[in-house]
Amino acid sequence: MLSYLAQLSGDLSILNVFRYLTFRAIAAALTALMIGLVIGPGLINWLRVKQGKGQPIRTDGPKSHLLTKVGTPTMGGILILISLVVSTLLWADLSNGYVWVCLGVTLGFGLVGFSDDYRKVTKSSHKGLSGRTRLLIEFAIAGAAVWWVSQKTGTTLWLPFLKNVGLNLGWFYLVVASFVIVGAGNAVNLTDGLDGLAIMPVIIAAVTFGIIAYVIGNAKFATYLQLHAVSGAGELLVFCAALVGAGLAFLWFNAPPAMVFMGDTGSLALGGALGAIAVITNHEIVLAIVGGLFVLEAVSVIVQVASFKLTGKRVFRMAPIHHHYEEKGWAESTIVIRFWIIALVLALIGLSTLKLR
Repeated sequence: MLSYLAQLSGDLSILNVFRYLTFRAIAAALTALMIGLVIGPGLINWLRVKQGKGQPIRTDGPKSHLLTKVGTPTMGGILILISLVVSTLLWADLSNGYVWVCLGVTLGFGLVGFSDDYRKVTKSSHKGLSGRTRLLIEFAIAGAAVWWVSQKTGTTLWLPFLKNVGLNLGWFYLVVASFVIVGAGNAVNLTDGLDGLAIMPVIIAAVTFGIIAYVIGNAKFATYLQLHAVSGAGELLVFCAALVGAGLAFLWFNAPPAMVFMGDTGSLALGGALGAIAVITNHEIVLAIVGGLFVLEAVSVIVQVASFKLTGKRVFRMAPIHHHYEEKGWAESTIVIRFWIIALVLALIGLSTLKLR
């Protein structure tokens, strides 16, 4: 919205700064951070009053959670969404369709998560929407987004580490890309099990994809790096920056011991946002690298369930895998920080795909 002020730069040259993408990205991050820090205390108190006992804690989870996390309010993802959306609307170029796609997927997945959280809180149960209902709605949202994006960017799945090599999947690309968005949303959701565990890897991934979007959206950079350019994708740098600011504001309140949990409201929305950005920038496979921690968490659940159903035995002491290490006696803070380090290393590997070809 504020980017339109650049049109008045002929009358007031100082307004020319609003033309610069990097300036608006920095401003978006700071704006989202400040909004989150300002509204956070009041929102958390409101959630605490409305929810009473807070988020129901699974009785089959780690026993320590029944003692330390009972009474903590959930739906803290509302804080992230408000900060992210307001900041993006203020600083992004609203004539850019990719920005609206990311906002649509983020809010759509956030609404699904909110419905799930609301059912859990009101019924004092860890069971929310049925898995089938959630997936149907998520695929509908993702499918609509992917269809629109594919009209602009094509249906080729580009391969990292190779020069101009991609697989034109045709209509099947819609299925693959939709799965990327839905899978990302649910993978982040599974990761959100310890204080601060999910939000920092999301922030790291957002920084990484902000850089990727900036490079992909710049024809000169993309050509130099032998990448498939996507005109207009650079504007997603503002969205990613706003996501970083909103994430940092949430981490302020989610740092151990957490004052609030993001809930499915936040985790589904954030994962969906990352998936949408990956699809728009044609870096779907790179998302699996940058978000490798989320993939590991999801795979640990799949392996655990499959193993138990087929053999009656469990591979891990508890799934997702962060609970496995809790059961082994690792301190929660140790798990969280070590997983952050893994997320950072994976992000660096993901960024290396821009050059290593």
